[in-house]
Amino acid sequence: MRKNLEIPTGKRRPLYRFLEILPGLISYGAIILLFLLSWVDPVLGAVYLFILISTTLVKAIAVAYRTIQGYEVIKRAGRIDWRKRLEDLEHPHEAYERLHDDDNKSYHFDQHIENLKLMAAMEKDYPKVSKIYHAVIMTAYDEGEEVLGPSIEAVKNTTFPNDHIIFALAYEERGGEEMERTAKKLFEKYKGVFKHFMLVKHPDNLPGEIIGKGPNLTYAGKAVAKYVADNHMPIENIIVTSLDSDNHMAPKYLDSVAYEFITHPNRQRMSYQPVSLFMNNIWDAPAPSRVIAVSNSFFNVISTMRPHVLRNFASHSQPLQALEAMDFWSKRTIVEDGHQYWRSLFFFSGDYSVLPIRIPIYQDAVIDETLWKTIKAQFVQVRRWYYGASDVAYVGSRLFVKRENRIMPFWRLFPKFWRLLDGHITLAILAPIVAFGGWVPMIMNISAHSMVAYNLPNIVSVVETFASIGLIVSVLVSFKMLPKRPAKYKKGKNILMVLQWVLMPITSILYQSLAAFYAQTRLMLGLYMEKFDVTKKVVKK
Repeated sequence: MRKNLEIPTGKRRPLYRFLEILPGLISYGAIILLFLLSWVDPVLGAVYLFILISTTLVKAIAVAYRTIQGYEVIKRAGRIDWRKRLEDLEHPHEAYERLHDDDNKSYHFDQHIENLKLMAAMEKDYPKVSKIYHAVIMTAYDEGEEVLGPSIEAVKNTTFPNDHIIFALAYEERGGEEMERTAKKLFEKYKGVFKHFMLVKHPDNLPGEIIGKGPNLTYAGKAVAKYVADNHMPIENIIVTSLDSDNHMAPKYLDSVAYEFITHPNRQRMSYQPVSLFMNNIWDAPAPSRVIAVSNSFFNVISTMRPHVLRNFASHSQPLQALEAMDFWSKRTIVEDGHQYWRSLFFFSGDYSVLPIRIPIYQDAVIDETLWKTIKAQFVQVRRWYYGASDVAYVGSRLFVKRENRIMPFWRLFPKFWRLLDGHITLAILAPIVAFGGWVPMIMNISAHSMVAYNLPNIVSVVETFASIGLIVSVLVSFKMLPKRPAKYKKGKNILMVLQWVLMPITSILYQSLAAFYAQTRLMLGLYMEKFDVTKKVVKK
């Protein structure tokens, strides 16, 4: 029986509708509860607040540790010669005999030796390197050659052989005549570079589709699958990577994915998640965008160190055979990347995981034509990300059902559901509670002479001071991760890169809390976000 993986349209069932309301209900409730408890008794309000903000300190310590750890792991992964390791897998027995006594114990070298030993024992039960192909699907709306060209060049310049890469430029019909001209110009430029360079124009207004990236990706994925079938290529050996128009993959990315694909027996039931770093144009972006871009980059660095909670985000890779079986990506959500994790998890009845790839794919920070337009565009981007709260209902409706109707066991799915719900609630409530919560017990009980209430702002301030450890670490590591400062900027720009972090409290409230509340409120009211608002890509000359 084929599983129903789609998000419902029209009127939802009562359980699904309740679960759509749930994130906003808890988020608003958490804020209101602070006022109510403080009104009843300032001590109750203080205790409640202290419980909430104490998580800030714990998370700050974890952020500092994971950021440093993740940065070092990414650096070490970047030093590995993944091309050479792939070549070793082609003849694993010979490579094992040559290398197992080697004293060169580089990062994961021991693991590579174990992989060679396993491959040698398996003989023909794994795909040969020479039979692996990458299909890269780059989605575009109305971006120009100045945006798309460098992204295609980055794929062309990877260490993976171009004659084993199928490149699909998936562009929207609604992008207009200028997009059509740009696509054809790029086709003429790159048609002989890869094994195949294909243009896939996604028609406008197809039934059952929202206006978004998911339908475009799915339409292109089906075109790639048809090309593979028509040319009698082994679909089980083809890995699909989805890219946004501004994504620049690191040279070793495709080799690293191919290596992990070959060496994992459960390869068809995995997706491969790179580290998304918003660093392409970081020196050109205004300060608010830089703070958000670097913060999100750090979140992705930290996530790669926690594989048990890792989910798809932005660009990711997945086997074509699995994608075709599950009908590719959802055509009904604007957060098709994160949703793809749940879609895959349920398609494979829980036998699915996301494998971290410690090689980055670089993305743009938000830049529009003016500072004000950039500020608005940045909000549009993050509110789209935080609409991932819509997955709470998608997951919960498959969790809170009778045992015989469950796709996977309750106690395996419940922790995932809880982390999803908790993550969106934390996004909404943490910043305003930390910033202003310390004053609430005193304000709500202005006549109460409670030492706890009056000293609470000072207590919160002390906790925030210790919590700033995470921020200090982020500032230090951010300088190591930044690309080289362009010659057009003087050294004084480095000082601005430090001073920008004073904006962190403001950006946390405006671009984290407010955007999360916006998305959750839309869900509560049934005002579904069914249009992917494209973030404009402006390239500074």
